[in-house]
Amino acid sequence: MCGDFVLLLADLSYYRDMLSNEKQKNRSEEEVIKKLCMANGVPYEKIAQEGSNITSLEMFFSGFPRMIGLSFFPRLSQLTIIGQNIEHIDGLECCPLLQELWIVQCHLTEISGLQNCLQLEKLYLYENKICEIKNLDLQVHLEVLWINNNCITKIKVRVVSPLLFCVWHSLDPNVNLQKLNLSGNKISSFKELSQLARLPRLSELALKDPTSTPNPVCLLCNYDTHILYHVPSLQRLDIYDVSSKQIKEAAESAVMKKMMYYNMRVRTAQRKLAETRLSLIERKKTLSQSPEECIKTLTRALKFVCTLHKMSFCSSSKKLQDPATEHKVHAKIEALRKRLKLWTRRLDEMEYTVQFLLMELESVGNIRLEEGCSTDPWFTSCCDLLLSRFSPSDYKTYGITDIRVNRVIRIHNSALRLCFEDKIHRLLASEDLSSQNYRRQLEYLFYIVDPEKCEKDETLQILQEGFKTTEQQKAMGKEGAIPFSNSLSLNEQSRIEYTLRQTSQGHTKHSMDTIPFRHGQVNVSKVFVGRSMPIRDGEPVDRSNYPGVYSVYRSVETNPRRRQWFVFDHELVLPEYIIYYEYITQVNYCIHSFDYKPTLLSHSTDRDPSNDVALDKEVLNREPVLKPQPKLLSLDDKILLSVARANVLSQITVLNLHGNSLSNIKEISSLTALRHLTVSFNEFTHLDDISHMPNLEFLDASFNHLVTLEGLRGLGQLKQLDVRWNKLTKVREDTAVLRKHTPALLKLDTRYNPWNRPEAVRMTILGHLMNLTHLDDVLVAEEEAAEAVQMAAGSKINQLQHVGFSVKTFLGAVLGGMMLIFVTFCVYQIADQITTLNLDNKRISKMINLSKLVNLRWASFNDNEISKVEGLDNCLKLEELSLNNNSICTLSGLTRLHCLNKLSVDGNRLTSLDVSTLDGLSSLSFLSAENNCIASLHGIQRLRSLLELYIGSNQISTSRDIYCLKGLTNLLILDLCGNPLVEKLENYRIYVVFHLPFLKALDGIEASECESAKNMFMGRLTTDTVAEKLGHSNYTEITLLNLQACSIRIVDLSPPELFRNVRCINLDHSNLTSFSGLIHLPNIKALCLNYNHIESILPRQKTQTHLTSRQILYSKVHSSGYSQQSTSKASRDTGPTGSLEPLMGSLEVLHLSHNGISNMANLQLSRLTNLKALFLEGNEINQVEGLEGLHQLRELVLNRNRIKTLTKNSFAAQALLLELHLAQNRIRELNHLDPLIELRKLSLDMNKLQDIAELDKLETLPSLKELSVVGNPVSINKFYRQFVHWVGSVFICIHLLSVTEHILNSRSLEQMIKSTPSSHFHNPIR
Repeated sequence: MCGDFVLLLADLSYYRDMLSNEKQKNRSEEEVIKKLCMANGVPYEKIAQEGSNITSLEMFFSGFPRMIGLSFFPRLSQLTIIGQNIEHIDGLECCPLLQELWIVQCHLTEISGLQNCLQLEKLYLYENKICEIKNLDLQVHLEVLWINNNCITKIKVRVVSPLLFCVWHSLDPNVNLQKLNLSGNKISSFKELSQLARLPRLSELALKDPTSTPNPVCLLCNYDTHILYHVPSLQRLDIYDVSSKQIKEAAESAVMKKMMYYNMRVRTAQRKLAETRLSLIERKKTLSQSPEECIKTLTRALKFVCTLHKMSFCSSSKKLQDPATEHKVHAKIEALRKRLKLWTRRLDEMEYTVQFLLMELESVGNIRLEEGCSTDPWFTSCCDLLLSRFSPSDYKTYGITDIRVNRVIRIHNSALRLCFEDKIHRLLASEDLSSQNYRRQLEYLFYIVDPEKCEKDETLQILQEGFKTTEQQKAMGKEGAIPFSNSLSLNEQSRIEYTLRQTSQGHTKHSMDTIPFRHGQVNVSKVFVGRSMPIRDGEPVDRSNYPGVYSVYRSVETNPRRRQWFVFDHELVLPEYIIYYEYITQVNYCIHSFDYKPTLLSHSTDRDPSNDVALDKEVLNREPVLKPQPKLLSLDDKILLSVARANVLSQITVLNLHGNSLSNIKEISSLTALRHLTVSFNEFTHLDDISHMPNLEFLDASFNHLVTLEGLRGLGQLKQLDVRWNKLTKVREDTAVLRKHTPALLKLDTRYNPWNRPEAVRMTILGHLMNLTHLDDVLVAEEEAAEAVQMAAGSKINQLQHVGFSVKTFLGAVLGGMMLIFVTFCVYQIADQITTLNLDNKRISKMINLSKLVNLRWASFNDNEISKVEGLDNCLKLEELSLNNNSICTLSGLTRLHCLNKLSVDGNRLTSLDVSTLDGLSSLSFLSAENNCIASLHGIQRLRSLLELYIGSNQISTSRDIYCLKGLTNLLILDLCGNPLVEKLENYRIYVVFHLPFLKALDGIEASECESAKNMFMGRLTTDTVAEKLGHSNYTEITLLNLQACSIRIVDLSPPELFRNVRCINLDHSNLTSFSGLIHLPNIKALCLNYNHIESILPRQKTQTHLTSRQILYSKVHSSGYSQQSTSKASRDTGPTGSLEPLMGSLEVLHLSHNGISNMANLQLSRLTNLKALFLEGNEINQVEGLEGLHQLRELVLNRNRIKTLTKNSFAAQALLLELHLAQNRIRELNHLDPLIELRKLSLDMNKLQDIAELDKLETLPSLKELSVVGNPVSINKFYRQFVHWVGSVFICIHLLSVTEHILNSRSLEQMIKSTPSSHFHNPIR
């Protein structure tokens, strides 16, 4: 009773206190409401009656600690609360008409309590402690949002509705938002700013207004440009008016250029990776250069030796192989494995490079990775730092004696550096630290990576975003601080222990390596340790246990200076370097001396391929060399019993047929007791004979030529299968066979097969063979197996990321068989809102069910089995489409996509570019069609807007295709790598750059060869030039080639057979110095080269030291003539005609007027033996010479030169000459014309003939019928008028300067003309 009474009293006391507290709370709330009424002029006594009429309330600075009493004001439309101690938004449930809300300079920690304020248009929450933008999804009418001066770090917060498969980001529903102020927060990533592109009506944005501290992202390069590009609707950014169209266009242009640049670099890195892989595959084909082939050979030998050992052991006979030889074999294998690991690491580095470049692109260059070399001071400093913190005694147990640095990467992250420096400056200001003390507290420490996590992912995360916060560390189950150390052994301890543990369990690829942790990497960070203290025993590492300090440490007992550090603030850590290193063991010094020279301070970044080849060859040539063994070509019962060393076939349980030449083994079908079968290193292409063996548990079919596993049947007990080093390509089909016929399979090794999609092999196999414990010598984790099974079952919902201006959704999609099936009704309801579709690697064979995606803008169908582009006719807004790695043969189906801006069809089966399709792609600026079978670029000229063209690894082989690109004047980036044209075309780069001078980059390299291209190709007449000028390439149909005034200076018309029907070529007004490129044209009759700079038929031979830079370039062109001359200068210039080989036997007419020729002998005209007409008017010739070989010459024109005299040899060979024109020269005497016995017309106008006696010398010309001496001094001689007479029966007409009636004494001029026969002169070539 007494006890019950006591309990009763206690209960009464409790209820009394509770009532007292409730009354006190009510009184407190009543006081708050009274103050609210007083501040707004509302009588408290009449609040119930007048409160419903109040539409605006204000409360400043104090007296309103909680949001209470608002239920009295149901029509409230504006609420202003400033300078209060409010921590949460409450009491607005009864204010559904609220349109404007101010809660400023309070203590809010989150946005909440607005679910009933559906009419809210303006929200001001600045100067609070808000960390996230959330809970605004119902405020669809919101137009103004000010949340400046808070603690926001991210804009993107995902909100998911599992009921409707919907997903959106925090501000996505606020489609009417126009003004947003985020100044004074901690946003540091450009990725966050990109989320603002989802706000279609955003016109004013502030991230660094004058009254607030700028966000860290505002201090990064290209901040303004990035914002203006992603949010083109902005009219005002911070305090600047950005409404100008020119500003927007400049921003877009800058970003597009950067995107093109980084995209080009990424593709270049990917191509180099592919080329490296391809080169490794090629190297496998030759034993002398392929470590992998060497491993195949040695593995085969070792398996044979092991077989002999087992036989020897079973028969109790002497071993066939001595220990020393066996040791050499193992040593050689170890050396080869080391070489292969080197190449594997190189491939990993290339993949890292791609990731690094993508990161650099996304950060607009604010994150950059710099590769170090031995000449960089920082590289040497990093090596010295690592070596100074490496102690061989710590690794004595493992036989490690030294360490080698293989690679150092320097990290440039502007955002992290600014954050680090800002934090340090704030600490210096608040704690009054001197600069000297501050520097003493800076340390370069090694970050300790969690070995159980993916090292690559964590490294990329650190490079991009820095280290995780202490809260994130604790959420992951780690200590509440970031772990570092100043000792390499302390840093490596966890990795070494984990790797050794995995190795002991057989869970690692490096189980055969004596030092499985041989290769490692360490992140070197600059850390401000600040005030620090030792870790207290028994206390967890948490900031709450160590107030007032920035870091704590744990010292090593044997060496107190070696410490493990724990830093509480991630902003005090700046990652600066990544060092890749390798441990050197004692074995390295003796066995691998070829690869490593022992030095205590060793680091190498030598990437010389020739050095690697030499090292590989050295490994391949090492002892021992095993002798070949006799091979079995067929089997019978007797051979089986002999090989198995058994008496009865039914007793055979183990059979080793390794290293023979067997292609079928039907005879083993009778071995019903067989449990262990080895058929490696044979010639099998299928395994049909290994079927229905109920007891078989182990099968080794490695190192064969298997193309399929189809044929395996009835192997219900098979537990281990090895099919390495075969030719398997179809993982899905082969896995289906194993799933059906090997249900007990536990271990499978499929490495070193040419799988079609190697990246998907592991997940595909695990998704179908659910009992596997080991795949490719790696333990299968439960999480990995579960994920693979989920993917194979098609239960993983495929995301349709929605980046438009309305609801963003996940598309619930199930891939049944090979077809895509939409399964949810809600997806059809929102189909017209979907803007982005990602269906990569979903086994899709047909593009269906896309007709309702009318607002689709971005779509990706990479890595599927699509053979035809279809179903996109209604997607008229589509801007980007990716169809890489499918089986597409034609681009038909894209004709209606007039808005398509980017198209990628890499890795398909295209053989040409569909002209009719390209006609419809008027907006296309990016086209990638690499790794196809395209043989021609015909049709590409239709894409006038094209800026980037990636068409490498195709079958483009002719230079004519380059002319198809000449009309694409907007083209900036061109990639033709991997096409036959690149290797086939001489001076490929210079040729392309010359014809496409607008290019900025060619094959991933800046197009800087413009000047060299001009020097080599400007004015070069080629078959391509002819085709371009004439508009066709039917060269055999050309008879007349007229290319006047084309600035041609080099002729290269080869092969000449193409121009066999050309009869006449006109190249007047060009820049030719010779016409050696024309000498091989077989049937040319007339050649016009007036107004050029012809010096000779073939260029004059010069020594290389006397050649100009331009002539050296000419000499590299086969047709220029410099490299074709073999005769000496003397024999060309002055030698007899017989010493020079005749050229151009068909040429009859040659025009060389106005070429500046001064020396006729240098022209080598004597080689044109069939020439009938030669025109040399308007040159600077002063002597007629070099015509010795022109015996067929009928007409010679030398007007307007500087000829003074005629020599004995001038016309010695021109006995058939009919016309000679020497007008406007300086001739005074008419000597040595007597060889011209057939001359009928002679023109000597405007010379310096003075003596009438000179005309008497023409009596030696028996066939002369027409003579003109107009403008000579002889015309004023008083005797010249009688120089009209009869010479035999031939009439000679002398043309004078002026003719009057008294000139003719006996007959008039008219009579003389009438008496002259009408055809007195016949020119055979007119």
